[in-house]
Amino acid sequence: MRDSARIRIMSTHVFALFGPLGLPEMLIILAIVILIFGANRLPELGRGIGAGIKNFKAGFKDDDDKKD
Repeated sequence: MRDSARIRIMSTHVFALFGPLGLPEMLIILAIVILIFGANRLPELGRGIGAGIKNFKAGFKDDDDKKD
């Protein structure tokens, strides 16, 4: 199965599970995150998530290089 088809199937299942997330839902989620972590800690949290995503992508890239 091609990767694009697999991603499309996976995203359809997630959409059916959670439903559409609109602006009001996203604002509620943001408000809850601010209440839990505090406004001063949000930039630190964002940097940590960004670094984690970067390391995750680098790990996949390294695996692809080792297979060749």
